[in-house]
Amino acid sequence: MRQPTGEQLVFHHSVFTETCKIPYGRVTSYGQIARRIYRPQNARQVGMSLKNLTTYTRFFDDPEFQNLPWWRVVNSQGVISKRERAEAVTEQATLLRREGVMVSERGGEYFIDLNEFGWFEDASDDSESSDESDD
Repeated sequence: MRQPTGEQLVFHHSVFTETCKIPYGRVTSYGQIARRIYRPQNARQVGMSLKNLTTYTRFFDDPEFQNLPWWRVVNSQGVISKRERAEAVTEQATLLRREGVMVSERGGEYFIDLNEFGWFEDASDDSESSDESDD
């Protein structure tokens, strides 16, 4: 793999930073991460960024990225996306269950109830609002 461009590194860094914000025991979607980084059309690229996590994190000197909770990102229907390695799907379900997320299995797919376990805050919710008082 060749060296990513500066723009690609900014994108990956943004994806990883937002993924680190997903609370323990909650999940979000690839599309939600894309919206939070102001790239709403790039949900698939978010998935590719997380798929290639070990390749891209070596470009960043951020210890938080070493334990990035990739398993907290699912598709927009609350389904754990299929992988090239079937055991990776099972691993993701196991990691979510360890955090108390209820993962159901039907027809070889793993489902999470997004109404119960979803985290879909806007990026603006992260910033602290200023205290403005009328004097």
